[in-house]
Amino acid sequence: QVQLVESGGGLVQAGDSLRLSCAPSGRTFSRSAMGWFRQAPGKERVVVATVGWSGGSTYYADSVKGRFTISRDNAKNTVYLQMNNLRPEDTAVYYCAAAAARYVGSYAILPLARDYDYWGQGTQVTVSS
Repeated sequence: QVQLVESGGGLVQAGDSLRLSCAPSGRTFSRSAMGWFRQAPGKERVVVATVGWSGGSTYYADSVKGRFTISRDNAKNTVYLQMNNLRPEDTAVYYCAAAAARYVGSYAILPLARDYDYWGQGTQVTVSS
């Protein structure tokens, strides 16, 4: 059974930093794009950042550019999201996702949730003002 397990969420103050981690189990996703998405209460799930399978290509939502950094360590089968200068509007449940099998080895940028087939349970990030 494939699972994506997120960790690193928590309650912080505005301006603080957090680093989220995502460690898949059951298989490796070293040839798959990975992404972080978030969902705030009453809102749709939206992309935060994505990274290609090699780590050489990334995509960021405009709202997090310059503050968040996505990276991956394929040797550890882990994806990270470094979040700096957090704002109250960053409060959401953050989900890790792995791209669908049809994109294995692809260099395509995948900012849409529909292109991801594997999802974690989410980790709560709460930023107080």
